[in-house]
Amino acid sequence: MGLKTSENIPHLITAQARPFYELEKVIIDNRVKIESWFREAWYDTSPILTSSVDIRNAGFKIAAVDTNLFPAGFNNLNPDFYALCIQAAQSTLFELYPHCKKMLIIPENHTRNPHYYQSVATLADIVQKAGYEVKIGSMLAQKEPISVNLDSGTLMLYPIQKKDNKIISGDFTPCVIILNNDLSEGIPAILQDIAQPIEPPAKLGWSYRSKTDHFMFLNEICQAFSKLIDIDIWRIFPLFMDCGEVDFMQRDGLTCLVEKSQTLIQKIQEKYDQYQIKHPPYIVIKADAGTYGIAVMTLRDPQELTKLNRKQRTNMSISKGGRSVNRVIIQEGVYTFEHVGSEQAVAEPVVYMIGQHVIGGFYRVHKTRKIDENLNAPGMHFEKLAFAECCNNPESRQNTHLTQNQFYVYSVIARLALLASCKEKKALMT
Repeated sequence: MGLKTSENIPHLITAQARPFYELEKVIIDNRVKIESWFREAWYDTSPILTSSVDIRNAGFKIAAVDTNLFPAGFNNLNPDFYALCIQAAQSTLFELYPHCKKMLIIPENHTRNPHYYQSVATLADIVQKAGYEVKIGSMLAQKEPISVNLDSGTLMLYPIQKKDNKIISGDFTPCVIILNNDLSEGIPAILQDIAQPIEPPAKLGWSYRSKTDHFMFLNEICQAFSKLIDIDIWRIFPLFMDCGEVDFMQRDGLTCLVEKSQTLIQKIQEKYDQYQIKHPPYIVIKADAGTYGIAVMTLRDPQELTKLNRKQRTNMSISKGGRSVNRVIIQEGVYTFEHVGSEQAVAEPVVYMIGQHVIGGFYRVHKTRKIDENLNAPGMHFEKLAFAECCNNPESRQNTHLTQNQFYVYSVIARLALLASCKEKKALMT
């Protein structure tokens, strides 16, 4: 049974100490038009199996600032909505591989990170309950299974090998490989030239993928969407620029980086003046490929780039797995006015999807960071979003423009980013 694009999207009831913003109201009021637009967009678009989107909500602007296709936080989703996750997995996997019965999940090699493996265990549980035989393989050099102790029990990682152009684990031959490894260090030989499909495809790993390309595609998507509901695209899209090759250690390319950063700050200020926004504009410079909040810098004055000390330059030169950073994206900084908990800690929503279906999300929270800072940093924690029942219709009456509709707005922004990623996939795979 298929899962329709918008139906069963959970709706947020987390209390927020702020009004329901006008931009959110515009999105809610155009829900029917929006869902029809999404349905048409998916007619000729092949979905990506897993994804998550980081969103920043400044009220005057709501935008996706990062999209991860190998998410590592399934364990942070609200378990009350696992039924929604399972239904989404059933629908997506049947659509993609109607005759498949066995799935092999290949995770990252974080043998000392139980929180990550709890996410892998949750993903495996969702796929298994969707009706598939599931095994978790490991690309670590090994001959025997590895057991990982979790709060929920023990997770077994089984050795894998390539035989006759297929990945197998013992006598287990999967129909499909589910990849939960972003392949920052490149596609290993064992995953090359194999007969089984890989979801998401290995070429969507960070050894091929570019954030600059992603935001170019997202710009196209948001252009069309903004015309649909008659809003300024800037209100749902972060401005960005790139500057070619950069070497922070040797200071090569920094002149270009400073000049383009100044240009971007000026463009943001013009939009702030247009909308009478009193906050100072800022930018975020981050590695053009990579995740985990590594190689990220927030700036208000681009001239600070000329004064970076050795530690700062080193931090901007190395990404996940020790990979060198030689390209960066300069992105408009988007404030987050979301706060959660009794301490009103700064937060940003993260939305998870299986295929084209939104399955939930959580807040990334940081007690010591400010509203203009990167929250994906040591000291962060996650809080499950609290939902009302899975309702089909966000209300548009004036007295119901409250936070119960807020997650629907997040789901719209996340799905725009997902469509952009699907365009990336098409470009990389052809």
